[in-house]
Amino acid sequence: MTVHSTSLTSYPLFRRGKVRDVYDLGDSLLMVATDRISAFDVVMSEAIPDKGKLLTAISAFWFEKLAHVVANHLISLDVTSIPNLTDAEYDMLNGRSMIVRKTAPLPVECVARGYLAGSGWKEYVASQSVCGIPLRSGYVDSSRLDEPIFTPATKAEEGHDENISFERATEILGTPTAEFVRSTTVALYGAAADFAAAKGLILADTKFEFGTLASGEIILIDEALTPDSSRYWLASEYAPGTSQYNFDKQILRDWLETTDWNKQSPPPPLPDTVINGTREKYIEAYERITGRLWSN
Repeated sequence: MTVHSTSLTSYPLFRRGKVRDVYDLGDSLLMVATDRISAFDVVMSEAIPDKGKLLTAISAFWFEKLAHVVANHLISLDVTSIPNLTDAEYDMLNGRSMIVRKTAPLPVECVARGYLAGSGWKEYVASQSVCGIPLRSGYVDSSRLDEPIFTPATKAEEGHDENISFERATEILGTPTAEFVRSTTVALYGAAADFAAAKGLILADTKFEFGTLASGEIILIDEALTPDSSRYWLASEYAPGTSQYNFDKQILRDWLETTDWNKQSPPPPLPDTVINGTREKYIEAYERITGRLWSN
């Protein structure tokens, strides 16, 4: 079953993002990863089969793997524990849903970079720094940094997130919280990068989100280390100064760039080659990260 959008008869919609639908269960939330896919901040009309299930499985894997670093919001993957759902709703939600703890999300994206790519590379070319952190000369596109750096960004409901300095993050979050998420982000990245390396993958960079429980504890929320929130490269193909073998939706972006689309809604219809190729990338990422075969 491919799921582009969801609706539940017994529970109110809490929030609908580009690719996730979140429902209020009362004392917890139901986070549903749909098969929607976005590019250039526009949601495509077509869905990518199994995408939501793949991303949910990858996040759940990492939540368990990294629980020793910081607590996270995952309560259960078992949607049968939710009362008052129809059989059709159970089928729709199964495998793509997480029951999670309610938090007050922090208004800053927490990004760790071990390599210079994407917006970080562009900023380095312009200023030899990233988010206010000065870097030495001599790096090329996709270079490994001498040490991982924390590069926060402000969240944007619409449009692109904006990279900010740690000083600006401190103004937004307060010093204790900013220092906690910086150290935790770098620790999570380090643990995940080491694990990925053993699987033949380079974790170039990744984005985390954190939220505060009613008790005041700050925990990891949203998704974790999926190809949508992270930049994975195949280590055996890694070559600084060139484009890398990646596991994200670059196939989709590259195809869109060949069209005359103005990057405004509505997007052009996607050919089957792009849909299938994107799905295959997500499956390959899942299998390489978890060591499990995808069967669905």
